[in-house]
Amino acid sequence: MDKSAMKQTVVLYPGVGVGHVGPMTQLAKVFLERGYDVTMVLIEPPIKSTDSGAGFIERVAASNPSITFHVLPPIPPPDFASSDKHPMLLMIPLMRQYNEKLESFLSSIPRERLHSLVIDMFCTVAIDVARKLSVPVYTFFASGAGAFAVIAQLPALLAGRQAGLKELGDTPLDFLGAPPMPASHLVRELLEHPEEELCKSMMNLWKGNTDTDGVLINTFEALESRAVQALRDPLCVPGQVLPPIYCIGPVVGKGARDQEKAARHECLAWLDAQPERSVVFLCWGSMGALPEEQLKEIAFGLEKSGQRFLWVVRTPAGSNDPKRYLEQRPEPDLDVLLPKGFLERTKDRGLVLKSWSPQVDVLNHPATGAFVTHCGWNSTLEAITAGVPMLCWPLGAEQKMNKVFITEDMGVGLELDGYRTGFIKAEEIEAKVRLVLESKEGSELRKRAVELKKEAEAALEEGGSSQEAFLQFLADVKNITA
Repeated sequence: MDKSAMKQTVVLYPGVGVGHVGPMTQLAKVFLERGYDVTMVLIEPPIKSTDSGAGFIERVAASNPSITFHVLPPIPPPDFASSDKHPMLLMIPLMRQYNEKLESFLSSIPRERLHSLVIDMFCTVAIDVARKLSVPVYTFFASGAGAFAVIAQLPALLAGRQAGLKELGDTPLDFLGAPPMPASHLVRELLEHPEEELCKSMMNLWKGNTDTDGVLINTFEALESRAVQALRDPLCVPGQVLPPIYCIGPVVGKGARDQEKAARHECLAWLDAQPERSVVFLCWGSMGALPEEQLKEIAFGLEKSGQRFLWVVRTPAGSNDPKRYLEQRPEPDLDVLLPKGFLERTKDRGLVLKSWSPQVDVLNHPATGAFVTHCGWNSTLEAITAGVPMLCWPLGAEQKMNKVFITEDMGVGLELDGYRTGFIKAEEIEAKVRLVLESKEGSELRKRAVELKKEAEAALEEGGSSQEAFLQFLADVKNITA
C-alpha cells in the first residue's frame, strides 16, 4: 500500500448483538493487516438483556486495541418491553434516527482520509448518509452467498402475491443458486403477508443490501460456487443489476490457541484427556436457549449414546416470541434443568458448561469429532475452518436456509429430524451422534469436512480466491474515489 493509503480510515458500522459485532471485528483485522486504520462505530445497545451482547462488546473493545471504537451519542430508545410491536419495527426507526449522529461523525474525518463505510446487513438505513457525503459504501453480509442469493430474489417472488409464503408450508421454492428451498425455511418475518408491516419493513431492509457499491460476503468461492455463480448472473434478479460481490471469507476468529496454558479454559484441559475425534460438541450460539423439556431430552439421548460430549447449556427463555430477546436470564441451574443424577452418571465421559464456551478453540481441538449446531453462519464457518462435521439443529433467522446449504450443497452435515416441529427426541440425538462418530457415513462426512478445511485455507493464502477478491474490492474503491 502506498503512503497516502496508509493513512486512510475504514469505518465499520455493525448492527447490535454478538452475531454482528463479532464478524465485523474479524473483518476489521483484515483491513488492519492491509495497513488501514479502522474505526468501528457502535450504538449503545438499546436493550440490556442476556441476548443483547452488551458485555461481549466491552470485551471485544478491550481485547482489540488496534481498532478504534466510537460509540455514537445515545438516543433514548423506545420502550421495547411495553410495546406490542415486534422489536425489529422499533429498531429500524431507531437506527434511522442515528443517521444524523453517524453523518456528524463521518464528517469529522477528512474526506481524503475516509476510505469507505462498510455497513452490516441490518444497517442499510445508513446508505443515505454515505451517498450524501459521497463516501463509497459497501455491505458486509455476515451470512453466506446462498442466503444472500435467496434474499436478493425474494422481492420478485413476493411482488403481487395475495397471501404470505407461510401458507405454502414446506413446499419447495426454486431460487437460482440454491437447492429446492422449503418455503418454511425462509426467515420467519418474511413469511407473513407481503403487505403486513413487519414483512414489508424487513424486506426493504434486506433489499438495501443490493443498493450499495458492492457486497463483501463472508464465504469463499469453493464453498458456495453455485450461489456465487448465480449472484453474478445478470438474470438472477429480473430487472436489476446486482452490485459486485466479493467472497472474502472465511472471516472467523482464531481463538486462543497461541495463548499460554494458564489462560486456557477448563474445558480445553478436559478435551486434552479425550481420544482424538471422540467428542460431540453441542452449542446453539449466543442466542440459542432451548426449553427445559428439550434439555432433558438431549441429556437422555447423550446418555444412551454412550459417546463423549461437551455441552453448553443456557437458561431457557421465558417465551418463544421475539420479546424473549428482552429478557435478563440468570445462569442455568443444571440440577434443575437436567435429569436427576445425569451429571453424576456421565461425569467420566461428559462435561456440561454454563452459558458459554471458547467455541473456536473447542472446534479446533483434536478431540472434537462432531458439532451439534444451530447453523448460524459464524458457527458454520468456524466448523468448516476446523474440519468438523455438523449435526444441524436450526432455530431461527436464516439458519434453516443454512441447514439446506450445509446438508445438500456442502455435504458436511446431517439434519436432526424434528427441528421443523421444534422438538428433537432422545432416540434421534442418540442415533445421529453415534452415526457421525462411529459409522462409515460419519467418516465420509469427516473426510469431506477436512477437504473443505483445506479449501478454506487455500482461499486465504496469497493468490487464493478470497485474497484476490479483497484486493479487487480495494481496487474498485479506488476507482470510485478517483
